[in-house]
Amino acid sequence: MSPLRLTYLALAIWGAIHPMSYFVSWFMEHGWQLGPMIDAWYVNDATSGLVWDLTIAAIALTAWIVAEVWARRNWIALLAIPATFGIGVSCGLPLYLFLRTRVVSSQNRLS
Repeated sequence: MSPLRLTYLALAIWGAIHPMSYFVSWFMEHGWQLGPMIDAWYVNDATSGLVWDLTIAAIALTAWIVAEVWARRNWIALLAIPATFGIGVSCGLPLYLFLRTRVVSSQNRLS
């Protein structure tokens, strides 16, 4: 595996673990309900702006993933979509780059 692919993989793992540690900590303190966490995301203009920034980035990333998967038939790369919306762009983007840079054999392309 190339150093670049290893970097993407390391960033995907870091992008899953680090943000999730904050989410789990918040849930442990405030309970395991998603509603109050979403309310906390909109507590002020700064957090609202960040939420919208990440939401727009996640939608753009999803459009890119779908377009490229359709063209390249690299179906495994679709895993980056639930990673993006379930964990965050910090995991979904490097995961997609990791999956995108793998060699896709003609056997994997179900044309």
